[in-house]
Amino acid sequence: MTQTSLAKPSLPTAPSAKVKLSGELFASMINLSGRRRFTSQRLVLYAVLASLGHENAIGTSRDALKLFTDAHLALVNGNEQIPGVFCPELQAAYFGSAQGDRQIRGFIDLAGRCLDAIGAGARQAPALLEQLVGEATPLLSVLNRLTQVYEELSKKHASQVRRQLHGIMSDIESIARQARMVSFNAQIVAARAGQAGKEFSVVAGVLSDITGEIDGLVHEALNSSVA
Repeated sequence: MTQTSLAKPSLPTAPSAKVKLSGELFASMINLSGRRRFTSQRLVLYAVLASLGHENAIGTSRDALKLFTDAHLALVNGNEQIPGVFCPELQAAYFGSAQGDRQIRGFIDLAGRCLDAIGAGARQAPALLEQLVGEATPLLSVLNRLTQVYEELSKKHASQVRRQLHGIMSDIESIARQARMVSFNAQIVAARAGQAGKEFSVVAGVLSDITGEIDGLVHEALNSSVA
């Protein structure tokens, strides 16, 4: 018997210091959440086939259950790559009134018992399979909602990053403007100094070129962030 048993998850309120939120990280979490949808349906399908005596179906269903379980544990508890439940939106989705985590863990437990019963040819196997099939569709609705939460969080994060970038670019533009004023004044002083100010004039000219390059980079970065 290999009934699946899951320990109660911890409830972190912020991502691990080792895990920094990024577009790539949100893509990974959305992918994991989507994997739960796919593997939940796959394990039910192959559980049905296993009950009908199809060769290797029980093994395929167990593999799908493991992928499903591993993805859920990574998304809830976190690991070195995934932060787990790190914000109020996810806590509400998993542990609030929707009880997403409880429903998913109940499905995992039921699937493990069902596959064990099918593998052993137990008398209760048909009843467990019927229950598993009956819970597959409601579970899919839960998984869809959770995936939507990750997608919304990803959009929110991207918007915050764009706002931060615009703020940084504005600061750089302000510094560049001040540098241009310094360069302009320096060129005036150099011109008044005649021969003695030639070297100073060269430095002022270089400073002016640099500020021009900064302006170009700022505008390019801003255009890229909007695209």
